[in-house]
Amino acid sequence: MDYFLGVDGGGSKTLAVVTDEQGRILGRALSGCGNHQVQEELARRSIIEAAGGALAQAGLDHRQIRYAMFGLAGADREADFLVLRPMIADLGFPEHGIVCDTEIGLRAGTRQPDGVVAVCGSGTNCYGVNKRGESLQCGGFGYMFGDFGGGGELAVEVFRTVIRAWEGRERPTLLTEAVLQTLGYPSVERLFHDYLDRGAGAPGHLAKLLFQVAERDEAVRRILRRQGKELGLAAAAVIRKLGMGEDRFDLVLVGSVLTRADHRFVTPYIEEIVKRAAPDCSLRRLTMEPAAGAILLAMEKSGRPVGESVYERLDAGLSVKEELKP
Repeated sequence: MDYFLGVDGGGSKTLAVVTDEQGRILGRALSGCGNHQVQEELARRSIIEAAGGALAQAGLDHRQIRYAMFGLAGADREADFLVLRPMIADLGFPEHGIVCDTEIGLRAGTRQPDGVVAVCGSGTNCYGVNKRGESLQCGGFGYMFGDFGGGGELAVEVFRTVIRAWEGRERPTLLTEAVLQTLGYPSVERLFHDYLDRGAGAPGHLAKLLFQVAERDEAVRRILRRQGKELGLAAAAVIRKLGMGEDRFDLVLVGSVLTRADHRFVTPYIEEIVKRAAPDCSLRRLTMEPAAGAILLAMEKSGRPVGESVYERLDAGLSVKEELKP
């Protein structure tokens, strides 16, 4: 019997899963940030903790793992792999691989080898691979390098929209009451001066407030519309550069903003742009944890074919939790 380890190391959590060759989940464990770009030693500890916890629950050690696949946020460039290769090699798995977490998200969301993934969680990213196996990443490096959005930047948009409305640069917004209640301030003036005095940044959880008031607030819908269009532009760029315009494939939507929030205010704008670039593209919201994609890639790297029953078992055991309904 062969056993496989799949690890999804993101900016907020690291999930490790151990399965057998049939896709039966034998162990799983959760830890903290697995992105070395945030903090290298923290990422190392999180990956070790999650992988070790999953192995312990499965009753296995690293030498019994046929292949271990690590899908890690921040695994973008050669400079990143110079850090990650020795880090992962030190874990002692006989056969292992490292890919960007966008790749495992794509693999978890489609059953064909080619496709495109758009990520909008704590940040944004886009990645695609065509029928010839050529791949391309677009984005993932923040606002200065062309991106827009993700939870961190959307939280800033929430904060600044409230400030601008208070100053009279924008119309009143429902975000004002929501932000004051969430952060515990009696007025925007108190909020304004306290954050300036402390040099504090906008808390990331403010991004969730956008979906609470979007239906009744045009300023909010404008922010979410921009988010959708920016993701659509990134996906369309990948499609064009990889020559996928005439192909039939899935665009997999990954990340809490796209999978666990009300999709009516973002997804249509992605689809509008992407459909112009590739009319036969189908949008699919990720329904499995990306760690399932790491397991699938591990199986394929070991030369083991992935049957329908494997997909079914992974889907049953690793479905995305807490999806919010419109």
